Amino acid sequence: AISFQLKQDSVVEEIFAGRGVIHFRVSRNLLVQVNITKEISYLLFMNLLTTFPFCFSYSSPNIAKKFHAGHLRSTIIGNFIANLKESLGNNVIRVNYLGDWGMQFGLLGAGFQLFGCQEKLKKNPLQHLFDVYVQVNKEAENNEVIGQAAREFFRRLEQQEHQALLLWKQFREITVEEYQQVYKRLGVHFDIYSGESFHQQQAQEVVQQLQRRGLLKTTEKGTGVVDLSSAGDMSSYSTVLRSDGTSLYITRDLAAAIDRKERYNFDEMIYVTDKSQGIHFQQLFQILLAMGHSWAERCQHVPFGLVQGMKTRLGEVVFLEDVLDEARARMLRNMSQSKTTKEMVYPEDTAEKVGISALIVQDFKGPLGSDYKFDWDRILQAQGDTGVFLQYTHARLCSYDEVLYQSVQDLQPKHLVNFLMTLSVDMIILLYYLIIKCLCSPAWLVTWLRQHTGSCQ
Repeated sequence: AISFQLKQDSVVEEIFAGRGVIHFRVSRNLLVQVNITKEISYLLFMNLLTTFPFCFSYSSPNIAKKFHAGHLRSTIIGNFIANLKESLGNNVIRVNYLGDWGMQFGLLGAGFQLFGCQEKLKKNPLQHLFDVYVQVNKEAENNEVIGQAAREFFRRLEQQEHQALLLWKQFREITVEEYQQVYKRLGVHFDIYSGESFHQQQAQEVVQQLQRRGLLKTTEKGTGVVDLSSAGDMSSYSTVLRSDGTSLYITRDLAAAIDRKERYNFDEMIYVTDKSQGIHFQQLFQILLAMGHSWAERCQHVPFGLVQGMKTRLGEVVFLEDVLDEARARMLRNMSQSKTTKEMVYPEDTAEKVGISALIVQDFKGPLGSDYKFDWDRILQAQGDTGVFLQYTHARLCSYDEVLYQSVQDLQPKHLVNFLMTLSVDMIILLYYLIIKCLCSPAWLVTWLRQHTGSCQ
């Protein structure tokens, strides 16, 4: 008999034959030990997840400007990845690293002194600042005096001159208040509102560290650069200091990364920006490693493509608030024209939520690195792979609760059991096919949801 040829070991305690079958008895002690060890390992792993945080930097608009539609992708993609990590048990820190420093504020400060009006600033702050910025840029094209005034104003900012700082702080506070209203509509929040200004003093310390390590070189023009070439021939370099001694964007980014590591001791630092900044982050991580910061290997740039077709016919920038308002208005119009729309107390709120969901799902459908064309008609379709259809499906799933309690006579137990069985099978398929723990792309999730919502119509 085959059963006599099989040998017992530390795993199988007993082997005996039955009618046409062979029985194995697994060691109970070993089974308990393995499961307890596995559970302890899992708990230790989860403890590590909550101990060492993941730091996310996303959205990051420039202050003193209205939130334009180009920042939508960074905001919602960064929010998605942060939510995903948090749902997996990670300790997540969400940073909005505002563009609140640099030569553009020298230009804006000089421009406001020439064209600004405090009364207009109170009535419509960001629109007025935007108008001032456009006007001063136009004037600066043919007037070198304005360029000199801009450089002088930024120099005063870097030297912490009181009046210049007061005006800058006013611009920053106004902007953050306005942005928070937009973030609330998108369901996005941040733990920290940081910015380049927070690190402008530390940027000078970074320059000194680079100098001490022999990494900083001075060009004939007087700028400070770091040689990134493997041969040391300056075939690849990054400029970290202007000839007048003021810092640049990458210098402040270096200071910000070092400060976050010291402050939060993150396990990973993830930057979510458009793909045009790929070289910037390559240089950033390379310089950090050259400075001796081995943790830079755990810094990651998540790039995304551009949205095409989100400018006006005149080629002007589209503001995000206008896009959200348009999504709500179009959705409200579609709802009023649909025969299946039920009466509701607050139709505008529903239109807002469904319209914004449609915008987000449209953005998430394709690979992050690809550009895509913005199309209102496609986004708000009630059928197909759209956010409107996913919201409709979600509403249908929620209605099972109502059916269960309001139609007990009609809803036989088999219907509910069959639904739960189908749902459980789909969830198993989801966990099998989606390696969501390792991917930063929401497209996989959206695709799966679309493929498994047809039965809910």
